[in-house]
Amino acid sequence: MHWNKVTLVGVGLLGGSLGLALRQRRLADSVAGYVRRTASVKACAKADAVDLATTDLREAVTGADLVILCTPIAQMGPLTEQLCPWLRAGAIVTDVGSVKKSVVRTVSPLVARAGAHFIGSHPMAGSEKTGVGAARADLFINTVCVVTPQPESNHSAVRKVIELWNSVGSRVVRLSPEAHDEMVSRSSHLPHVIAAQLANLVLSPANDKLLASLCANGFRDTTRIASGSPEMWRDIALANRQNLLGAIGSFERGLASFKRALKKEDQASISRFFEQAKERRDKWSRSSSSSSSSAE
Repeated sequence: MHWNKVTLVGVGLLGGSLGLALRQRRLADSVAGYVRRTASVKACAKADAVDLATTDLREAVTGADLVILCTPIAQMGPLTEQLCPWLRAGAIVTDVGSVKKSVVRTVSPLVARAGAHFIGSHPMAGSEKTGVGAARADLFINTVCVVTPQPESNHSAVRKVIELWNSVGSRVVRLSPEAHDEMVSRSSHLPHVIAAQLANLVLSPANDKLLASLCANGFRDTTRIASGSPEMWRDIALANRQNLLGAIGSFERGLASFKRALKKEDQASISRFFEQAKERRDKWSRSSSSSSSSAE
């Protein structure tokens, strides 16, 4: 799939990585990036992530046959409303948001009224690092990207969005927005909340200063994602609130069961807790490694 002009609305880690991948693979004649600050224009030029970086939304969007929303979720609706007057009829709009139901509900009607097509996307790729300086052209290789078309979605637009993600190295899975949000509340959003609370608890200034020096690789690995963008994760938590509350409830019940076993010094239950976790994690790891190898 080759594009004439691709516009990235937001050029951070994901937007910048997409820009690099599109340019290095020669998948577009031109890649434009809309950013909010003049300093970001310079950062985009330094990273070589786009052909044109601008703070002018009209300049960025005009003439694009593909527009990708790469901003925090709360900004997607307002920015789509602003860009629609310059959206080319028949253009395709997609996004990289980690929550789909609210984005589809807000953005899709706006894009449809402009005579264009919106197809939701969520590449399951990223890092705790932020900004275009952390962008990598290989970020999407051997990752899953969820695409969330609706029953009324334009079939050609759906096919082109799937081809977009395949072309940068992703394997596409189709889900409804509702199914996506329920699943990622457990696989992605809950782990971030847990990592953040662990960092808050262990690294609290109320603790003995020696405690931080006793945090080794296990703590570092477990809390890595807590260094992600607070703005982005605030928006995700609020947008997927009901599903995340359910995931937190399930986690709390499992932790409460372990707590009871620990109080009773129930060796059998404690052993099963760790054995089951190891078995499930090891099985997932083998399966994940096998999928990555077959995709290479």
